[in-house]
Amino acid sequence: MALKQHLDDKVRFDQQVDNSRSYVMPFIERTHAINAGTTVFEVGTAEGGVLLPFLERGCHCVGVDLAPERIDLAKGFLADAIAAGKAEILLKNIYDTDFLERYRHAFDIIILKDVIEHVPDQEAFIPYLKNFLRPGGQIFFGFPPWYMPFGGHQQVCRKKWPSVLPYYHILPRPLYKGILKMFGEHEVIIKELMEIKDTQITIERFERIVKASGLRVLAKEHYLINPIYKYKFGLQPRRQFAPITWIPYVRDFLTTCVYYTVGS
Repeated sequence: MALKQHLDDKVRFDQQVDNSRSYVMPFIERTHAINAGTTVFEVGTAEGGVLLPFLERGCHCVGVDLAPERIDLAKGFLADAIAAGKAEILLKNIYDTDFLERYRHAFDIIILKDVIEHVPDQEAFIPYLKNFLRPGGQIFFGFPPWYMPFGGHQQVCRKKWPSVLPYYHILPRPLYKGILKMFGEHEVIIKELMEIKDTQITIERFERIVKASGLRVLAKEHYLINPIYKYKFGLQPRRQFAPITWIPYVRDFLTTCVYYTVGS
């Protein structure tokens, strides 16, 4: 049973804006100042709502996405900033040579909010992002660990039961797919969920990739209740209990969201 933000573009944009202003930006500010002139790059910008609070601070923002329909929405929502030359919203693959040449070492802050779990070959992708950082720049990652109750993003299902059942996404692929089909889920949704299963990422694996990339963790926050659940379910965000965050693997099952900033 899809939530209203999965069906209403403006609701989704407004939630992105509030989440960015209330949680993402304050977290980034723990380790990096955000001022007029700060350059910000969002990978997987979707409707562009995450960037609006940064634009309000006077930042210059670039957002990219591979979905044409979402780029069109972002261009509409951020039309004033684009017209003023403060924002660029691009339908672009960041691996393209022309994109790399244009934006090499161009950004103070790179943002990936609910994106890295969708990206294949994260071992190559995360170090590649360093090409776009200025000296002293930082990368923000926010994502749901794979083993958390809804780490498979099954909440996007259009049918009620597959959207509310926790943990079944960690079953073997044929069984997981079979359950989705049994409940009559749409093939497009099933394909999306199978892609996420292929690119699953845990807290431990993420931290290993960061270390192997020559990056270091500058700040991190683990949430028992994801800040975005305020909009989805009316639940107040709650940080994870400290002892849980110290237990590798166990924490993945009990932590619904993690925030990280990393840098060289």
